[in-house]
Amino acid sequence: MLKRNALPVLVLSLGLASLTFAGATWASAQQTRRAGSLTFEDYLQIQQLYSRYYHAIDASDAEGWAGTFTLDGMFNDIKGHDALAAWIQRAGPNRPLRHLHSNLTLMPSPEGVSGSVYVVQIDKTAKPLTVASYSRYDDTLVRTPQGWRFKTRQRSTDTTLVPARSGAQ
Repeated sequence: MLKRNALPVLVLSLGLASLTFAGATWASAQQTRRAGSLTFEDYLQIQQLYSRYYHAIDASDAEGWAGTFTLDGMFNDIKGHDALAAWIQRAGPNRPLRHLHSNLTLMPSPEGVSGSVYVVQIDKTAKPLTVASYSRYDDTLVRTPQGWRFKTRQRSTDTTLVPARSGAQ
């Protein structure tokens, strides 16, 4: 009789232990998230934000580009949605450059996320294609009801790297 009841008791005990472990793991994960860690979904959403930013600027999509910032966001010394959109509109359509970003690093910060990325600008009109500039961006990102957005972006050009001249060996 004892053996026949032992299996259900064992199964019930293992089930309760599993639920307790799962609950403790969930609670720990929630505490870690509150402490400033990023989830896999955060990383994906932020990566998409960077890609939308560069697609929009390359397409001269002023509203799309300004929309990657908070309403009071700042790029270098340009602040606010309307000023950001106007800056892209002044550059005009048919931009000859394409931005390629790499080496994205993200670190949780008290405000949201500190990001850094390298960018190579390619002149698509040059034959052969030519590197127009190398830059680094240092960013502050925040979570908004619309998703992750840039609060600040500071671009610095790397003047130590000189693009090769067309035809140079």
